[in-house]
Order: sequence, then C-alpha cells, then structure tokens
Amino acid sequence: MFFDFSSAFNTIQPRLLGDKLQLAGVDHHLTSWILDYLTYRPQFVRVQGFESDRLLSAAPVLRRERFNGSGSFPVHPLHTADFSYNTPSCHLQKFSDDSAVVGLITDGDNREYRGLIQDFADWCLRNNLQINAGKTKELVVDFHRQCSHSPPAPVSIQGTDIDTVKSYK
Repeated sequence: MFFDFSSAFNTIQPRLLGDKLQLAGVDHHLTSWILDYLTYRPQFVRVQGFESDRLLSAAPVLRRERFNGSGSFPVHPLHTADFSYNTPSCHLQKFSDDSAVVGLITDGDNREYRGLIQDFADWCLRNNLQINAGKTKELVVDFHRQCSHSPPAPVSIQGTDIDTVKSYK
C-alpha cells in the first residue's frame, strides 16, 4: 500500500512536531532551531526592484518549496518517527514525504496487513496528516501460478476504496 498525503509538509503542526522531538530526546535548543526554521517566516513581495513591507506570517509556514535548493529537510520522517511497525510479515516503510505498508500474506490471512493499514490511517488522523485516498494505491504481487482464486476485497481508507494497480512509480 503506497500512501499519498495531501500537502504533507503543509499539514504538520510545528508544536506537535516539537513535542515529538522533545519526547525523542532531541536537545531543546536544536528543537527550537528546527521549529524556528520551519515556522513564522518573514514574507514580502518583490516586483521590478520594488519590495513590499515585510510581514511575519500569522500562521506556521511549513512548505516543501522551502527545502528546494537547500537540501532535503527530513520533516515527514521526524514527524512520523513515533509510529513504526516491523514484523517478519509486515512493515511500514517511510520516505521523504510518503509511506508504504509492505505485507507478506500467507494462506489468504491478511489480518495483520489490513490491521496495520487501519492503525496507520487512524494514527494519521490523530496527527493531522491527511491521507489522499484517491492517490493512495495498493500493489498486489501474487506468486500463485494458478489464477483460480478471486482477488482480495479492496482496502477502504476513510470510506474510500483504494485502487489496486499493476505498477507504481
């Protein structure tokens, strides 16, 4: 299951991220520096050499664009660090701003896989990460040689059935 998040960088609440960093044992000064880097940045408009007054944004500004050209700042992995799962048959893999659940389903028993997906979706809701169910995709690789069995029922996240795809980029 490849999860897509709606505006992953824009929905992270900096205070929640700060609390998570503190609980993870990150030094208070480093946590403050990270939050300062990500939030309440001065903004202005420049047109043909003229500049507007500088204003401090009234709300946190946490935009992916800020990191273009300055290296990748690992906000999503930091924000999701308190949710992990890893067993011999299922695990959660995190990327820059996406996540995937990988499950090995044996003898048709997909309870652990589907349970992990549901637990992760519930955790996302509690942590202000909005799963884009329309862009989230499930890739099923079936090693059975015969095709006599029916495909599994679609996974539903937040009331939306997730599309099963044959490939994913």
